[in-house]
Amino acid sequence: MSIYLDIETNRSGEITVVGFFSVSGGLVQMVKPDITGDKLIAALPETASRIVTYNGNCFDLNVIRKTLGVNLRGIYESCDLRWICQKGGLTGGMKRVESVLNISRVTTGIDGREALYLWDRFAFGGDIKALELLLEYNKEDVLNLIEIEKKLIERNIYIPASGG
Repeated sequence: MSIYLDIETNRSGEITVVGFFSVSGGLVQMVKPDITGDKLIAALPETASRIVTYNGNCFDLNVIRKTLGVNLRGIYESCDLRWICQKGGLTGGMKRVESVLNISRVTTGIDGREALYLWDRFAFGGDIKALELLLEYNKEDVLNLIEIEKKLIERNIYIPASGG
């Protein structure tokens, strides 16, 4: 079983949101200050064998390791869709790949930079709507990993080693 994971950070590099999805557990989102290494490990499904990200080997999983002390690449097989996309001729960030693959978003126009502003509006101004939008953006990042993976399989760019 796979875990689809994406994080958001603040300007200091601290994790503000961890979102992940698994078939057994559905969508889970953790929000700062309630993100610790122990809580993350406890929330992840024990039956999972692989973690799927977009640029996670360079960013998400490294930030989790450095800030929470949890080496998810030591626990799970890592599947970074960025590199699979690149091998299949789909270059650029996740939003660009989604566009090429005709994967839609409700949060069109929001990117990592805007996510920083949304967190600031919540953390420093108490703007709950900004947090809700940030969580929706993170949710779409997580769930669109599944859609990207499906499209790569349809195009014979990627065939997962184990049952998805």
